[in-house]
This record gives sequence, C-alpha cells and structure tokens, in this order.
Amino acid sequence: MAKYFDVHPVDPQPRAIDQIVTLLRDDALIAYPTDSCYALGARIDSHSATQRIRDIRHLGDKHHFTLVCADFAQLGQLVKIDNAAFRAIKASTPGSYTFILPATAEVPRRLAHPKKKTVGVRIPDHAVTQAILRALGEPLLSSTLLLPGEDEPMTQGWEIKEALDHQVDAVVDSGDCGTEPTTVVDFSSGTAEVVRVGAGDPSRFE
Repeated sequence: MAKYFDVHPVDPQPRAIDQIVTLLRDDALIAYPTDSCYALGARIDSHSATQRIRDIRHLGDKHHFTLVCADFAQLGQLVKIDNAAFRAIKASTPGSYTFILPATAEVPRRLAHPKKKTVGVRIPDHAVTQAILRALGEPLLSSTLLLPGEDEPMTQGWEIKEALDHQVDAVVDSGDCGTEPTTVVDFSSGTAEVVRVGAGDPSRFE
C-alpha cells in the first residue's frame, strides 16, 4: 500500500519531505503535485521505477520522460544550451514549461531520444516539488500522471491513492492540482518551436 503524505502547499513540513526523499533514495516511485498537474516521479537512475511508470501509463520504449530540476544549475548539467535558448528559458523559469534540448553525457542513454539525443527538462514553480528536489539534491525522472484511456490527469491526492495504491510507493497530496500539462518548447533545432500548448503561456516563444 502506498504511503500517504498530506503536505502544506506553501510551507511543506520538513519531516514529511525528508520521509518522501528517504523513499525516493530507496528506489520508490511517487505520485506528486507540480505547477501543471500531478506527475509520477523517481530518481533518474532507478531502472525499476522507470519501468513501473511505463507499466502504469502503458508507455512504449520511445516515450520521452522529463527530468525535473530544482534550478538552472541542475538543468545546465543535463542539457546543452546556447545563448539564445539560455536567455529565453531563464526568463520563463520556474514555470509550467518543458524544454527539449540536446542531452549531455550526464543523462543516461536510455532516457535520451534514441536518434536526436535530446531530453525534456523543466523547473517547476511549486513549493512542494521544489522542497523535494532540494532535499533530494538531484533531478527527478518524471511523467505526467495520465492513466490509459483517460483524457485528463487526476487532480486529487486521495483519488490517486485509491487508483494506484498498489502501483506507487507514496502519494504526496498538497491540495487540488491542475489538469493541464506543461507547454513543451523544442529548442533542439536551434530555434524555439512550441510543440504542445499547455499551462505555460506559449506566446513568449512564438
């Protein structure tokens, strides 16, 4: 059964965050809130949790996972950024955007696009997510919590606990979450291309 954490959305309790991070370091898969919608998260090097996300969401091998970062320093270790992309991304983070960029050698090959060698990265504007990331000290491997056959992600922690009680190790609840995923901006060709319009304002990249 999944552990259930009721975490304050603005001022997360350090004890709860520490317990969540301990689970993550022990290969756990968690459901957690972000500034767009609920997501499934695990440590980047957790092969078992990666496969569990694929199983829960019925994802194929070509699915792009997102690497969720606490700040620009973490993001910069995972992707190669030119000056134009740097300025545009810096101006819009933290926020509800995912950026596709060429991966560095820090990114495991299994997580990068097999041909393009790109990866999606983001810096969320959510106090609970940020508290988890800072306590963990490394990015999270992440995927939107959208179940097979559903049009929208679930928005309530208790609902997720009920549905995925035996498939995730913990559910982090900090109140209602949105249903819109991030806006995805692809910088891999050298210029910004909005490939999915979501919670983040796309106009700054058009």
